[in-house]
Amino acid sequence: MKQLNLIIFICFLVTLLPQTQPVFAVDNLAQQLSQLLNEDPNLHGAIAGVSIRNASNGEVIYDHLGDVRLRPASNMKLFTAAVALSVLGEDYTFKTEVLTDGTIKKKTLQGNLYLKGKGDPTLLKEDFDKMAVELKTMGIQKITGQLIGDDTWYDDIRYSVDLPWSDEQMYYGAQISALTASPTHDYDSGSVMIEVKPGKNEGDKAEVTVTPNTDFVRIINLTETVAKDRKKKLTYEREHAKNTITITGNLPIASKGEKEWIGVWEPTMYALALFKQSLAEQGIQISGKVKTGTTPLEAKIVHTYNSIKLSELLVPFMKLSNNGHAETLVKEMGRVVKGEGSWEKGIEVMEAELAKFGIKTETLVLRDGSGISHVNLVPAAQLSHLLVAVQQQPWFPAFLHSLPVAGVSGKMEGGSLRSRMKGPDVKGKVFAKTGTISTVSTISGYVTTRSGQTMIFSIMLNNLMEEAKGKKIEDKLISIIASH
Repeated sequence: MKQLNLIIFICFLVTLLPQTQPVFAVDNLAQQLSQLLNEDPNLHGAIAGVSIRNASNGEVIYDHLGDVRLRPASNMKLFTAAVALSVLGEDYTFKTEVLTDGTIKKKTLQGNLYLKGKGDPTLLKEDFDKMAVELKTMGIQKITGQLIGDDTWYDDIRYSVDLPWSDEQMYYGAQISALTASPTHDYDSGSVMIEVKPGKNEGDKAEVTVTPNTDFVRIINLTETVAKDRKKKLTYEREHAKNTITITGNLPIASKGEKEWIGVWEPTMYALALFKQSLAEQGIQISGKVKTGTTPLEAKIVHTYNSIKLSELLVPFMKLSNNGHAETLVKEMGRVVKGEGSWEKGIEVMEAELAKFGIKTETLVLRDGSGISHVNLVPAAQLSHLLVAVQQQPWFPAFLHSLPVAGVSGKMEGGSLRSRMKGPDVKGKVFAKTGTISTVSTISGYVTTRSGQTMIFSIMLNNLMEEAKGKKIEDKLISIIASH
């Protein structure tokens, strides 16, 4: 009887103790994560910063060099998106204005026509068509003056300070202007899309198509259609400070071809060229030159075009990791808050706003909005802290919706994670921003675990020999978290 009473008493004491199962689970989680980080040969000589938190209260569940500043790559876009939503608002739109300093007489606009850009990175050829139609409905058939593009909403610095010279011709390194254009609904502003398909017969040049259809870029086609058992090898090179693009290489006759996006030189003139083309297609002739300039104060607005909302722009921005959108948002925040559309003022806005989220900005080095700079430095613990803080914001649903989703097909759904983490524990359960630059691979976001809890993670791998192997390590780490 005494023994039975003793057992009952011990059981009673156990009920008063904190539940131990979560502690054991956390210890087991930490052991598995640490083992992978310490033993994976691809991390030898590299640096891994990992911070894992409970999404419900922000409690740190696991930390491995979480306070060490590392290069975030495109995880920098998490900062940019959150601050843009906070400062500009999810309903914010960019405006493009058509103005004139002249008058309309007998179907002739006697004066100049101005196209004033205010940062819209989503302008397509079809949007310039709509502007031209508006002018046609006003009865305009001829313009005696000049067509002038005004990009003074932002400064005239086209490239962020640390952009590698080798990225200049790439769409992800495209020039930033307040007046620009995109080739497709991916909205890769300041670039053209080039599609190359094999010719009809071996020995023929490949067929090259440029979108939008414009003579603003000049194509030199040095390709050859080869036998179907030959390997495909194409290279693209845009001449510095020009819009001459040379395509060389071989394309097998049975292949599907490929698409490539190339950044143009001087996006303001690119937008003007498309607008002039749209005007001509509507039968509107321009007598004067096409050039850049400043809109006079007395000019009157004849048409205003509004972009999609910021909440909609976030989808291609984050899921496709669009660098141009990030840098545009930095300049836009500088213009709206500080009156100057520059990286310097935009980053000042970012630092001030991040501090409101409890981010220790004194431990960050911010050089751009996209993360393309190798000088950016961010601790994983600060990224995981941000992901906790933004959950309380009214715009959080838009933020979460913009993140790539593991294993979900479709680039505007799964984004950069659509071909990763397709296992049952992770497919559709991981919402995270990826990041890649040379020697760097990062990923930060949210995962729903097997037990139904939401965990926040930030994984930053630096000094890798191969970034692709970093992706596999990230997937393993996240799968471990999800299984708990």
